[in-house]
Amino acid sequence: MELSILDLVFINQGQTTKDAIQNSVQVAKAAESLGYNRIWIAEHHNFPSIASAATSVVIGHIAGHTKTIRVGSGGIMLPNHSPLVIAEQFGTLESLYPNRIDLGLGRAPGTDQLTLRALRRDPMASQHFPEDVKELLDYLSSDKKEGMVNAIPGYGTNVPVWILGSSLFGAQLAALLGLPFVFASHFAPTYLKDAVSIYKRQFRPSQYLQSPYVMMAMNIIAADTDEEANFLFTSVEQSFLGILRNKRAPFPPPVQSMDSLWSETEKQMANQMLSISAVGSAKTIVPKINQILSENNVDEVMVVSSIYDTTKRIRSLEILMGVKEELEVPKTHS
Repeated sequence: MELSILDLVFINQGQTTKDAIQNSVQVAKAAESLGYNRIWIAEHHNFPSIASAATSVVIGHIAGHTKTIRVGSGGIMLPNHSPLVIAEQFGTLESLYPNRIDLGLGRAPGTDQLTLRALRRDPMASQHFPEDVKELLDYLSSDKKEGMVNAIPGYGTNVPVWILGSSLFGAQLAALLGLPFVFASHFAPTYLKDAVSIYKRQFRPSQYLQSPYVMMAMNIIAADTDEEANFLFTSVEQSFLGILRNKRAPFPPPVQSMDSLWSETEKQMANQMLSISAVGSAKTIVPKINQILSENNVDEVMVVSSIYDTTKRIRSLEILMGVKEELEVPKTHS
């Protein structure tokens, strides 16, 4: 079971954008030394807590400060961009950091409607997502077309493209195009099982991939004790409470108790969104992770360890990698 990382490049309360990016570099270096497979950055706009709006720039910065770990997007929200520009950006990244760049693509805007208008994109652009993905794949391929538009850099780089999803649509598209699929179960677990099943059942072998490959995102917060891990996890819970209340703020430090901060209804809603999570000591997280893996037939786990203190975040990643051999890979791939 490969382990990778989704880094949201959180801007901590009391810190700056520069601090957030420096923290992510520190995490990436540690992840590389620990043996994580890849680290991905997500595109969000107009979020006071997230510093990765210029996603390809942050990816280049992190790749430049590491040597072997794969670096990519989880993802680029393609409706916000022209396929040609993304092909040029990731073609450039692949030229600078050969065989280390991944391009995960999402259909959602990654922001609100007001910000979407500020991006100067058609609000209906997401309806053209399948066609845009095909166009982007064409730009990255080795089939140069004389007298036509080519992505330079980009042409012939064949940057690996992944389809991201939080519903069934992405699973169906990834299967149709023969591309690897990633499910955003760290915040939208509802359709996880159905999406994986549909993807594997409908998958068509392609020039990109001969057999289906699925990665799922999972919140994993590990610490030396259960009490400390649960304390650290309150930063995530506060962040999701802000989402529920449509209140955006920098990533908050942990608190001793959430009881006075949310209602019972909000707690239930947040717990449902965060149900694909393992929080605790090494002894506690292993059976929880294995339970989730046994219920979901995936090939790789993308770890979301959103912790306010970067040192404690790296410690969480150390603990998880220390129990990697105890994680049970599903025996069937039907």
